[in-house]
Amino acid sequence: MRTFKLPGIKKIMKLTICATIGFSAFAFGSLADKAQAATPESLALIDSGKNYIGTPYKFGAPVGVTYAFDCSSFTKYMFNGLDIELPRTAGEQANVGKKVAKGELSVGDLVFFKTNGKNISHVAIYAGSNKMLHSSSSQGVTLSNMNSAYWTKNYVTARRVMS
Repeated sequence: MRTFKLPGIKKIMKLTICATIGFSAFAFGSLADKAQAATPESLALIDSGKNYIGTPYKFGAPVGVTYAFDCSSFTKYMFNGLDIELPRTAGEQANVGKKVAKGELSVGDLVFFKTNGKNISHVAIYAGSNKMLHSSSSQGVTLSNMNSAYWTKNYVTARRVMS
């Protein structure tokens, strides 16, 4: 009985497997670069911020005080502890750092909302698992679910200011 060998089949199969592995590594590698895992620094930021849960909201609260916060004085205060200088208002903070897609949020990213119906008027710190740490006008510093109807409807953008 005669056996026929196709010398090119093994070569073609090897090349196909190598190409598939290479393409997968390229595709998944580029996706992985967009989202970052929580770092010890970003987790410490959230842990530290949770110490202020229950602190009252006060519009225009002076930066640096801890007896009351508005949304942007809270983020400015928290990031100042990491030597990251943020502007005073939510609208100004939305122009700092690198833009991040909502599906690629990492702990410590700033998330921005249009709560006045016109423009960016609220900022929070992404805490992971679709939660955000912020100073809310109704609850003061709190942890909220970003997937609630209110926050989903008013979401605008996110920025990464931590490296």
